[in-house]
Amino acid sequence: MSLFGKILEKLGLRKPENQSGAGADAASNEYSLPSPNPTPAPMEMPSAPSPIAVVDVVAQLEASAAKHPEKLNWKVSIVDLLKLLGLESSFGARKELALELGCPAEKMADSAQMNIWLHKTVLQKLAANGGNIPADLLD
Repeated sequence: MSLFGKILEKLGLRKPENQSGAGADAASNEYSLPSPNPTPAPMEMPSAPSPIAVVDVVAQLEASAAKHPEKLNWKVSIVDLLKLLGLESSFGARKELALELGCPAEKMADSAQMNIWLHKTVLQKLAANGGNIPADLLD
């Protein structure tokens, strides 16, 4: 799973990936033969898209920060945000996340610029995936 996928999962914006399942079903159907007179499936009308459930990310992070032994400022620091989520916050992990999210090369060359870009982009992507991120953190 991608690092950003782990962030989404930790915040409840994505369900954990199923480790079993599809492979077993595919294997059991691997040798089935088609029926000689297949019945066409009835036409289904497309359903309206379901709205994205909004997750109170701020409340979750504030609650975690209050319990955390370190004083972490997740609102301005990507390192603190990752620590608060219990994820690897090393330079290597942040660089991997920046590459995953498409950080521009000129920002990758300067770790401070990369961190600022990464923090802003992660918050924007959390909002795009149903997280309630305040507008002042998205600017």
